[in-house]
Amino acid sequence: MNDQTLLITNALICNEGRVVAGDVLVRRGRIEKVAREIPAGRVDRILDAGGKYLLPGFIDDQVHFREPGLTHKATISTESAAAVAGGITSYMDMPNTIPNVTSRPVLMDKYRLARGRSHANYSFYFGAANDNLDEIRALRPGDCCAVKLFMGSSTGNMLVDDPETLERIFADCPMLIATHCEDTPMIKANEARFREQYGEDVPFSAHPQIRSPESAWKSSELAVSLARRHGARLHVLHLSTARELELFAPGALNGKRITAEVCVHMLHFDDSAYAERGARIKCNPPIRSAADRKALLGGLIDGRLAVIATDHAPHTLAEKNEKYFKAPSGLPLVQHALLMLLEHVHDGTLPLELIVEKTSHSVADLFGIRERGYIREGYWADLVLIDHRRPTLVRREDVLSKCGWSPFEGDTFRSSIVTTIVNGVVAYEDGRVTSAIAGQRLDCGGAER
Repeated sequence: MNDQTLLITNALICNEGRVVAGDVLVRRGRIEKVAREIPAGRVDRILDAGGKYLLPGFIDDQVHFREPGLTHKATISTESAAAVAGGITSYMDMPNTIPNVTSRPVLMDKYRLARGRSHANYSFYFGAANDNLDEIRALRPGDCCAVKLFMGSSTGNMLVDDPETLERIFADCPMLIATHCEDTPMIKANEARFREQYGEDVPFSAHPQIRSPESAWKSSELAVSLARRHGARLHVLHLSTARELELFAPGALNGKRITAEVCVHMLHFDDSAYAERGARIKCNPPIRSAADRKALLGGLIDGRLAVIATDHAPHTLAEKNEKYFKAPSGLPLVQHALLMLLEHVHDGTLPLELIVEKTSHSVADLFGIRERGYIREGYWADLVLIDHRRPTLVRREDVLSKCGWSPFEGDTFRSSIVTTIVNGVVAYEDGRVTSAIAGQRLDCGGAER
């Protein structure tokens, strides 16, 4: 139990659609009071925000921290440290580790791995497979944040492609289903066509043609039709095309059973970036056209896109430097994700209040995460203080992810992360991750069907 008392003063509190000047008192890990001015009284520490923005911590609903089994790329410890340095206070990790998280014993082992080692709060996805339907049916509220269903082949070889199995999963899964949607046969056909033309040296700019918009549409449309037919709760991950937005209803999250996520890199880059960054921005689904990027920004504004995530997926630089077919998809993002989003505030394309809604409020609501995602009295104190006037230069020596590189090296963001607080404990401050390990298992008991 954290018995420390922290008073944050002179903050611009961005929460629930408003920005107000005020103070926040934190006691025993929770927010005790939010007010225009709070007398100091007897507190252990006063943190003067100096007029900077105080936000609820970013809850990232899609990361790949690679543990167990792929720890040459990343670990729970290293990636959660990078996360808090980027203002992310909670994360949900994917099941495509070694072994795959497709059984209850492996899931429980993963929770044990994280306990006492994670700088941020955590929950884990349970992976669907062609042969674990009974395990899925036996899931109980709180066991996991959701069931991850790979309806397209990607890193980790967890493709579920048997039509009868898909029907049964959507009919019987007691939890929210989160999908990776790309049509594998279409992708394989495109790969063969480009291999015939280029051999093994396919240009990375061809990635969005190989994993085509049509492949994304076909798979997402199938997922939505299955969810509607069986009354399942569905969350389509990393939407990448303008056309896919047609599958989702605009408006507030309340009551929606079919939702979609967009990732930070889809909002930051378009396909013109392949010329300079090549394999470093290769990901599944791909970064697409400027028109798709513009449509995705519009989808956030009109509510078709419910949440923003990172899909943080580190690989070693040696792996990424391979030719097209050997270079794995995925890039490290948690340390700079919020900074990427704050660029949209500077540019006037997204308001800060909307970013907070899509990275905190709506994620907590969608996954039923109790007492997090808002700056409210009684809630856990997961907070991030940002300075929108102080720039951040991305340097390789500052990268905390174990992979040791960033696609943004040499770039300058116009904002900076000042302080990150997890469960009332300062986890990141003054450019360094503190020695405190404050992460707790998330209570996702509201993520049922």
